[in-house]
Amino acid sequence: MREIIKNMFRRKGRTVLTVFGITIGIFAFTVMGSMAEKISLLVSGGTEFYSDKVTISQSDSLFLSGPMNVNKAAEIEKVDGVKAVSASVFTSLSKTFDAVSFGPPASITGEQLENRELESFKITYSSGRQIEEGDRGKVVIGADLVKKLDAKVGSNVKIRDKDYEVVGIMEKTLTAPDNSVVMTLPDVQEIYFGELPEIVQSQSKPSEVVNGFTVYPNEGVDPNQLAAKIDNEVSDISAFGPQDFQDQIASATGIFNAILFGVALISLIVGGLSVINTMTMSISERTKEIGIKKAVGAKTKNILGEYLAEAGLIGLFGGLLGWGLGALTVFFVNSATESSGNQIFLLSARISVFAIIFATVLGVLAGFYPAYRATRINIVKALREE
Repeated sequence: MREIIKNMFRRKGRTVLTVFGITIGIFAFTVMGSMAEKISLLVSGGTEFYSDKVTISQSDSLFLSGPMNVNKAAEIEKVDGVKAVSASVFTSLSKTFDAVSFGPPASITGEQLENRELESFKITYSSGRQIEEGDRGKVVIGADLVKKLDAKVGSNVKIRDKDYEVVGIMEKTLTAPDNSVVMTLPDVQEIYFGELPEIVQSQSKPSEVVNGFTVYPNEGVDPNQLAAKIDNEVSDISAFGPQDFQDQIASATGIFNAILFGVALISLIVGGLSVINTMTMSISERTKEIGIKKAVGAKTKNILGEYLAEAGLIGLFGGLLGWGLGALTVFFVNSATESSGNQIFLLSARISVFAIIFATVLGVLAGFYPAYRATRINIVKALREE
């Protein structure tokens, strides 16, 4: 091992540049992979949430909806296959939606609670409890908003210039609830009603206005088929089943993730080519040395193993350095954005392990051809080399 490391640094500048080439590729993979990991978890959480229900919106978008009358629930409940309907309101935590947001924007949500036991997507609490029907003026805070709102159970937080008592803080889910403030439906209806145009306000009152419904199907009823049925039988609304979430979000984010990994892969290929170049040059400079080793009895597998080990170490050093720089970047960016509740990276164990192993394997693979060439060197010609 000592000889291998000594050989690596015979040409220090060239070896350092080669390691740096791998470092850049692994750095890109670590950072972009962490971004893709966060996106994937958001999508998987959304897929789980929408997997067994139908979501009703006023528009053709699953996530953007205008005001609807709460009495629309009674009309939806009449559709065959519907077990229960819960009205809900979703609006921005600030007075306007964030111009730049990674994932779901910070939001305020509230829904009718009588059908809560039908919800399969369960939330747990790091402290406090869930919101209850009579909790006017009280809120539950998502994990990513705790620092932004300086929230703790029993304290007050200011939401839209009004104080609310915190009764619970949700465990981190790595999905949309992390960036949400949950309150009773009447409380969020008052906030949402105040955002509506005056002409809409003049024709209704806060308790009548919602912007979404969650429909729970009867047992054995396919939610995608039920969504299509609701669309046909109920006017002025759009119904979305699990497949719509896949079509609108999962497919698009899958393409985005592929682009992220593609950019990182190109960087890694460039790093791999630099390993091939370095090892080829190294072997051409050590032809006589290789010939002497073969003359004194070194076997093909010994020579092959020596140069593959050297290439693998170059990959390992580059991988460790690239992962370290990537991890620091992820840490500092997440720390800088934590107070805004808009963290964009998730450096998971599988990304970390894969990055380092991949760098080492890349080094070995890139060094295979030069190492193979070393085993094919003719002893007589090598010993004549000056």
